[in-house]
Amino acid sequence: MDFSILNKLIPILLNGTLVTIELTCLAIIFGCIIALIIAIFKISSNKVLNTIGSFYTWIFRGTPLLLQLYLFYYGFPMLTGINLTAMQAAILGLSLNSGAYVAEIIRSGILAIDKGQFEASKALGFTYPQTMKRIILPQAFRVIIPPMGNEFIALIKDTSLVSVITMEELLRKAQLFVSSSGDAVTPYFMTGIFYLVLTTVFTFLFSRVEKKLSVY
Repeated sequence: MDFSILNKLIPILLNGTLVTIELTCLAIIFGCIIALIIAIFKISSNKVLNTIGSFYTWIFRGTPLLLQLYLFYYGFPMLTGINLTAMQAAILGLSLNSGAYVAEIIRSGILAIDKGQFEASKALGFTYPQTMKRIILPQAFRVIIPPMGNEFIALIKDTSLVSVITMEELLRKAQLFVSSSGDAVTPYFMTGIFYLVLTTVFTFLFSRVEKKLSVY
């Protein structure tokens, strides 16, 4: 390994790390919005909504994320005539994919709440949306923190797949540096360290949140 190139390599990887964090945060935010809707669809007694929710998770959990990214970046313009930038395709693919997994996490969290609370809130005159907003979801939130932390960490690593659609996140920056420097060891070794730091920091943060919530 040639550590003499670190003064050039580290700023490039830091720039890629910022893009990776941005992608992860945007994907998890949009993914959670999608997931909440899909989770409510899946627990609904309405067969149409239930079918839509089940179909969504079946598609996005049953096909590889890499394939989905290819379809959004290369296939979407051919089908719709709308060209997406690498960033737009990456956010769309990661969000929709993450939404399918987070939907199952939220659904499980909601189902973990005692059914008696639904009945009690109904007896008190709460509407279904009010029950979900004020009673069920706040309790489910504490239940889903650990699996949500795992999903966030997995998403950090999954962002490396967007390098195949020319998105210059952490791994893509390393690949470009390898091409220009001819050193295939040091850039990838340092990239691994950057990913380890990222996942370790966020694992620690989620564990702190989990512990704080468990106190209450």
